[in-house]
Amino acid sequence: MARDMTVKELDGAPNVAALYPKVVLGGLRKSGGELPDLEYVRTGVVADAGRLAEYNKVCGFRLSDELPVTYPHILAFGLQMALMAEPSFPFPLLGMVHVANRITQYRPIRIDEPMTLRVRVQDLRPHEKGKQFDVISEAHVEGELVWSDVSTYLRRGGGGSGSGGGGKQLAAPTPDAIWRIPGDIGRRYAEVSGDRNPIHLHPLTAKAFGFPSAIAHGMWTKAHAVAAFEGRLPEAYTVDVKFKLPVLLPAKAAFTTWRTDEGHAFEVWNARKPKPHLSGTITAL
Repeated sequence: MARDMTVKELDGAPNVAALYPKVVLGGLRKSGGELPDLEYVRTGVVADAGRLAEYNKVCGFRLSDELPVTYPHILAFGLQMALMAEPSFPFPLLGMVHVANRITQYRPIRIDEPMTLRVRVQDLRPHEKGKQFDVISEAHVEGELVWSDVSTYLRRGGGGSGSGGGGKQLAAPTPDAIWRIPGDIGRRYAEVSGDRNPIHLHPLTAKAFGFPSAIAHGMWTKAHAVAAFEGRLPEAYTVDVKFKLPVLLPAKAAFTTWRTDEGHAFEVWNARKPKPHLSGTITAL
C-alpha cells in the first residue's frame, strides 16, 4: 500500500442491516472530500456452508467444496459497508453508481479455509460525470493473497441519469442463452448477499430513487454470467466487468459469449432491444 493506513480490526461480521440506514441517511450530510486512509480487517473468516448453498442456488453455481469466484465479495461486503459508514468517508451512498468490478482469483479457495479479509478505498480521480474511486477487497490465507476485488464507484457531480455505463454493444445480437429474470431476484439476492439497497427490493422503493422498477444487483448479473462458464474456468484468472444499463425487473436478457486471445468475453443485453447491461472478460493468469 502506498499510503500509511490506519487499520481497524473487527472481531465479527458487521451488522449490515443496522449499517444501511446509517450509510444512506447519515450520508446525506456528506459533501465530498478526500478518501480516508483507513483499512478494515477481519480474521478467521470461514464461509458458512448453508449460506453458500443458498447463494449458489440464487446465482446459478453448482455445489462445490470451493468458493465461486464472486463469493468472497459477499463475505467482504459488510466491511465495505462499515468503511463507508465512517464519518471520514466523504460521499453518501445515495447517488453512487457501481460502474465496474474486477475480481482476481490467484488460486481456488476451499470452503473450510479461514481467511483474513482486508478492505480499503483508494484512487479518487475525475470522471466526465463526477468523481470515481475504487473499493479494494482482499482475501489472504496464511499470509498468501488468494483473491482480490476492485469495485469502481462513480459519484456524480450533478446531472445525468441511469447507470452511468451506457456504450455500444460489443457482440453481434445473437444470444447463446436467454435469461428470464424474475421480479423477485433482487430480494432473493439481498437475502444471500446482505445488499439491501432499496433500488433492488421493490418497485415502490425503486421508484422513490428514480427507477421505473426494481433493478437487479450488478453483482448478481456478474455472478450469473460467471456461473455459465463453470467447467471451463482455469484455477487462476481475472474476471473483469463493466456495468452499463440497469436490468429492470422482471427482465428478459440475452447472454452472449465468444473466445478471445486471452480467454473469454461475454455480454448481457436486453433481449427486446440490443442495449447492453454488462460486458466482461475472463483472462487466465
